[in-house]
Amino acid sequence: MDIIWIGVAFIAGFIAQMFKIPTIVGYLIAGLALSVVGIPDNSDLIKDIGDLGVALLLFTVGLHLRIKSILQPEVLGVGSLHLLISGGVFTGIGMLAGWDLTASLLVGIALGFSSTVLTAKSLEARGEINAYHGRIAIGVLILQDIVAIVLLAVSGGGQPSPLAIGLVGLVILRPLLIRLLVMSGSEELMLVYGLLLTLGAGALFEAVGLDSKLGALVGGLLLSGHPKADELYEKLWGLKEVFLIGFFLQVGLSGLPAASEIPLLIFLFALLPVKGALFFGLFIRFNLTGRTAFMSSVALTAYSEFALIVVTAGVAGGMIPESILSMVALLVTMSFMVNAMLGRFAETLWSRFDKTAAEAESINENRERIPTTIGKTRYLIVGMGRAGTSAYDYLKRHNQRPLGIDADPEVMERHFEQGRRVIYGDSQDSNFWGAFDMSNVKAILLLIPDKERKIAATQQIRVAGYTGHIHALIRYDEDIDDLLEAGVNEATQPISRAGRDIAEALVLNDPETQLSPVA
Repeated sequence: MDIIWIGVAFIAGFIAQMFKIPTIVGYLIAGLALSVVGIPDNSDLIKDIGDLGVALLLFTVGLHLRIKSILQPEVLGVGSLHLLISGGVFTGIGMLAGWDLTASLLVGIALGFSSTVLTAKSLEARGEINAYHGRIAIGVLILQDIVAIVLLAVSGGGQPSPLAIGLVGLVILRPLLIRLLVMSGSEELMLVYGLLLTLGAGALFEAVGLDSKLGALVGGLLLSGHPKADELYEKLWGLKEVFLIGFFLQVGLSGLPAASEIPLLIFLFALLPVKGALFFGLFIRFNLTGRTAFMSSVALTAYSEFALIVVTAGVAGGMIPESILSMVALLVTMSFMVNAMLGRFAETLWSRFDKTAAEAESINENRERIPTTIGKTRYLIVGMGRAGTSAYDYLKRHNQRPLGIDADPEVMERHFEQGRRVIYGDSQDSNFWGAFDMSNVKAILLLIPDKERKIAATQQIRVAGYTGHIHALIRYDEDIDDLLEAGVNEATQPISRAGRDIAEALVLNDPETQLSPVA
């Protein structure tokens, strides 16, 4: 029976991928399909896989929790207000639907969450995970995840043992746990260590009457902030998603909602655009530009897998009626499909929406104002990371009037403090490239990391009328043709260039060689 479940999950996920729909949707639909044809939900293997997937999800959330990420006003303010407003609205809807206060609160707040897994995957696929709007969205999700953990602890039921207070002492183990992480070294051993800490912390919490999933989160928190924690996060990402298949299959197997729940399902689904519009309005009020507010809101316009996790725990704890689970499962599935479409056509939607958004943002003084002139700038450097900073400093030393462009206000402020000229600019924003005269610009250096973003930026630059030289930094040689087709004049692969420079230096310093340096 297990092989049937996994086979159907693979087929459904494969079909979803073909239609550019999140594979998570495929797994949920697979579970629903199995339920409809009468396949029983009695597999211990699938249940154990699903439980481990949720534990790994919470462990990786813990690994990435950064207080700094949520202390920005646009994250803390928007995230808190949105959750307060949406949670209150959904709680009221639950009460009107006849649920008791506890169920209404738990489900209402859970429906205020946005999907961490879907948003992170979508942003990463579009090369926007490190863009300003991507980091704003991730910050809001981290804030929501913290609230979700509290809800999960409440909805899990049970009474903690007095010994639970002793768990506070786990913080003294942090240096030892980090040392073990560093010493684990190899990829395989690091994965085993991550699994050991996930399950070990979960078992410890369960032993004192707390939810094991909360223990998994705390296990991740004990490593959070160390560079190796980010490496462990990357290694566990794929493993976590594989195990989460079991969870989504199980949720889908809860079946279709009863006919009496359909009107409420349709109503909650109709509120999804309102949820996104509320994000947009709050981001605008917190002084983000229209494009940043729009892109962040698109990323967050979905219901969350955490809603499924919280509702599942609430059903198991007897706090939420079982009939609600199948409705929430289908609601989340439908929202994922909508979000996938929104993500694919976000730029097109923005191009139609930007004038309205510009009017909305004009009431604010935001941190991302686009300049109307760049003076006598000769070189534009797009992306002021390490490569951009080095290029800027070199050009500055040779009196070439460089100007840095970056989509992160914090990066801008850091460069201001170090005496560099840097302006805010989203390289994919058509309004940005058309806002100032580039006739004096000799060349534009594209030093942003993602190929798709470089292609989009090049296209926007050319549409704005710039005919000068565009030079791009690339990670892979196979990216060159796509960039040249988009309008880039020249591309450099830094590793290949570094190898050539090292070899050339060896030749020049070898008294026995008769070779001449290659131009």
